[in-house]
Amino acid sequence: MATGVLDYESDAIVQLMNIAEDDWTEQELKDALQRAIMLELSTIPPYATALWSITDPDNTKPVRHTIREIVFDEMSHFGLVCNMLTSIGGTVVLTDPLTVPKYPGELPGGVNPGLEVFLSGLTRDSAALFAAVEKPEHPLGFAADGNTIGAFYQRIADVFPKFAHLLTGQRQVSFPLGSSHGAGNDIVPMNALGDVLTAIHVIQAQGEGTTASPENPFPGTPGELAHYYAFKEIAVGKRFVRDERTGTFDFIGPDVPLPDTFPVGRVPQGGWAGSPNAPDAPTAALLHTFNQQYSDMLRALEAAWGPTGADIFPAIGLMGDLRRTAQKINSIKLPVDPRFTYGPEWLFVTS
Repeated sequence: MATGVLDYESDAIVQLMNIAEDDWTEQELKDALQRAIMLELSTIPPYATALWSITDPDNTKPVRHTIREIVFDEMSHFGLVCNMLTSIGGTVVLTDPLTVPKYPGELPGGVNPGLEVFLSGLTRDSAALFAAVEKPEHPLGFAADGNTIGAFYQRIADVFPKFAHLLTGQRQVSFPLGSSHGAGNDIVPMNALGDVLTAIHVIQAQGEGTTASPENPFPGTPGELAHYYAFKEIAVGKRFVRDERTGTFDFIGPDVPLPDTFPVGRVPQGGWAGSPNAPDAPTAALLHTFNQQYSDMLRALEAAWGPTGADIFPAIGLMGDLRRTAQKINSIKLPVDPRFTYGPEWLFVTS
């Protein structure tokens, strides 16, 4: 397989999935992990945009709590895969303008082809989109098709033993994300094959559940649904429960009301500046501040897994800055259609 610049728009993941396991090379495993990193990264902006559109800041409220947990899970999945890549001698690339996720747009590498991921506030439609992103190969109670994130991770898990001898434990980042923030998993080193396979199982099960249950199967998460089912509950507006008559699961439980939100409109391709809702100077400055913070966060994360092993704390601090700036943006009404408000653009800026 050709290496070099990773093409965000290509079907590279589909191509990797079509290579027989025995034929994978070391470079193809590194390419697969880099693309898995970009997949994890690509989910954070839409999920965080929806989370930050909720007006009630109480993180214990059901829907807000659910989405916040998922955002932190995705952040920890991102960190675990970065550790996998650097432990086998690969380089984490987050700041190539060609590969930074763009919205609206498809998921990196051809996963779930035809699914357009957009940025907006929390609605039933955006929750349905998020469920489609997390779609399992075999969801309980209904059919799925296409290439899924979980299937891609399974291929990585199947191939990794062939390259277990490459694991050196170099350039590993440890961060108690779950312990210190009450959500997500701790980011831990990938020193051995067992560490890798455990981490992949965590990523798969937290996103998709298992073929037997829709719940996150890990200790400390009693009753917490895997991401797919949690988002689907919000989209459908009903809890996903077992039908005692048939023994199967379905969305027949209590209502799931949406919380109050800022009515954040869908962010247009390339941002607000080229749209009929072009921002005034103060709003444009806020949007630029957010984009700068996002870009600086990517640089800080890339440095944390880079040759010098920079501290990850600046990146964690910038995530808080992004939330505060986004909430200011979310309060500004669109000039052409004031039923909606601006939302953050998540555009990478090179300076």
